[in-house]
Amino acid sequence: MGNDGSNLPEEIVRAIRQVVGEGDKALHEPVFKGREWDYLKECLDSGYVSSVGEFVTRFERALEEYTGAAHAIAVVNGTAALHIALLLAGVEADDEVLVPALGFIATANAVSYCGALPHFVDCEPLGLGVDAARLRDYLGDIAARRNGVCVNRKTGRVIRALVPVHLFGHISDMDALLAVAEEYGLRVIEDAAEALGSVRHGRHAGTWGQLGILSFNGNKIITTGGGGAILTDDEKLAARARHLTTTAKEPHPWRYRHDEVGYNFRMPNINAALGYAQLEQLPAFLQVKRRLFSRYEEAFSPLSGLRLLEEPGGCRSNYWLQTLVLNEDMAAWQEQILEHAWKQGLMLRPAWELLNRQIPYRHMPSMPVVVAESLQQRIINLPSGVVQEAAHE
Repeated sequence: MGNDGSNLPEEIVRAIRQVVGEGDKALHEPVFKGREWDYLKECLDSGYVSSVGEFVTRFERALEEYTGAAHAIAVVNGTAALHIALLLAGVEADDEVLVPALGFIATANAVSYCGALPHFVDCEPLGLGVDAARLRDYLGDIAARRNGVCVNRKTGRVIRALVPVHLFGHISDMDALLAVAEEYGLRVIEDAAEALGSVRHGRHAGTWGQLGILSFNGNKIITTGGGGAILTDDEKLAARARHLTTTAKEPHPWRYRHDEVGYNFRMPNINAALGYAQLEQLPAFLQVKRRLFSRYEEAFSPLSGLRLLEEPGGCRSNYWLQTLVLNEDMAAWQEQILEHAWKQGLMLRPAWELLNRQIPYRHMPSMPVVVAESLQQRIINLPSGVVQEAAHE
């Protein structure tokens, strides 16, 4: 590679090809090599394909056993899970909720569904999680704890909650973030949509805060087609989650009485059947992901001007999306790398446009997000599906 980076697109594509082989390669694809067909047939034969059926219960119990959460409530998607989790945490209209600027828009949207306002915060440069030290300093400048709640002195609104997002499967520094939350009276809801299978100091993603959520979209490490789950150790919150997500219907065999505004968010049985089969294969998927990381690490080791995003200390990540981070002096090459790779059939992608720049959220409160601004110009996600292992089988 030349010192000016002029050969970087070709070098990166060559390194990727060493790992994934020739032909078109998607960013991430589902793999169905377990008992999916058996369970789906069982579901169809039972006639219970909607939100009532034994596979919903089986899937929820399996999630509880795997994650260590006392309660898992399966819902239609990760955004619905986060929406309900925010409501359960007491987020109200006109509250502010701290959300990382670097992330998928669904996190901010879920806050908006509650009538609240996302308040954007910056990330740390290595693991990409919310920067706890800078968040503490920022809150010290703009907020005060009054009567047990955090109040934004500039807007007069309550800052109700913090939503750490475990980007690309790497768990944020939850010990530090929980300490900041306790200091300022914030509720913590983990957006672990991308982090099923990731642990930090032996504790699974989504089980650190009062509530956590998972996603099982078609591009996640396991899929239910579309789906998500709420995780909590609080029995009362779990019961309320089940109530709200089943249209707030009072229990009765034939009467339809509803005691509040609810949501038709429960996961259908047919989706849970798919997820149950996928969850059985998760340990094998995780092994493949880690081998894929090692192969990328080896392939990129001769190149300068970039690094492969590695799990933070104390973590064992699911490596949902393998992620390349260009050095700051190589940021100008991001677009050319993406264009060259797509022409070669490699569906790389950059990080999402920062949430504080998205049209619906340009006027929301935000701390300076200089690290996120820099990273957004330098992140490139690589082909990361379990199917990539086929190139080496």
